[in-house]
Amino acid sequence: MTSMASAFANPRTRSSCRFSRYIGIDYSGAGSPEARNSGLAVYEATGDGAPRRVLPDGGGRWSRVSLASWLEQSLDAGAASPVLAGIDHGFSFPDAYFRRYGLADWRQFLEDFVRHWPCDRIGVKVEDRRLGNPRGGEAHWLRLTESWTPSAKSVFRFDQQGSVAKSTHAGLPWLRRLAFMEGIHIWPFDGFRPVRGAHLVAEVYPALFHRRYRVPAGLGNHERDAWSVCRWLQETDRNGCLDRYLEPPLTPHERQLVRRREGWILGVA
Repeated sequence: MTSMASAFANPRTRSSCRFSRYIGIDYSGAGSPEARNSGLAVYEATGDGAPRRVLPDGGGRWSRVSLASWLEQSLDAGAASPVLAGIDHGFSFPDAYFRRYGLADWRQFLEDFVRHWPCDRIGVKVEDRRLGNPRGGEAHWLRLTESWTPSAKSVFRFDQQGSVAKSTHAGLPWLRRLAFMEGIHIWPFDGFRPVRGAHLVAEVYPALFHRRYRVPAGLGNHERDAWSVCRWLQETDRNGCLDRYLEPPLTPHERQLVRRREGWILGVA
């Protein structure tokens, strides 16, 4: 396990850092978007500083509405410091879904998805949209990135412990909003290598990270996952290792599939 004191021991790596601020988000698709949600947790770190928990204005729990507003403000094009943010839900669906519904690329997918799953609207729950929805997939479908991990589950496997199906269906409409904001690079759909100075938002899978560190005592599961994501993003960038993960070892065909349709989990390499 890595301690905070030793993680950034080599100052020569500072010049290779792409970002100044790091955000880890553990996501949840429970309830409606305006409801306070115990499954949402946020940690952020600046420079080499320790990750700290972020609470909504007034304290208490986040809702998906308040979290989206805070994240949009954090990623505003006028922000002085570039931000690296990791969000724990799927950013896309398997290629089989695109082929079934005749969708050409990721942005067309997002537009089509929100018409059938408008889960950013007040009062709309994922559960309310499941029955009879004309846009669905098979629980055995996996994206390439999910097949490369030992425990990642399909974005269509609802009602199972550890599944990201509900959080993905709830989170994609909010991700669509970020995708059209100036100065934000949604990785890898906007390219595997972001331009310097742009904010970068990536899909993450906290199970890849949380056993690497001595997580502060007293954190619940959601806080632990958000802390671990934030910590890994920070450490990987500050140590000059981020570029390795921004370029996973894919064939030319796989790169095209990943960038145009399926996306990738940052940290899977």
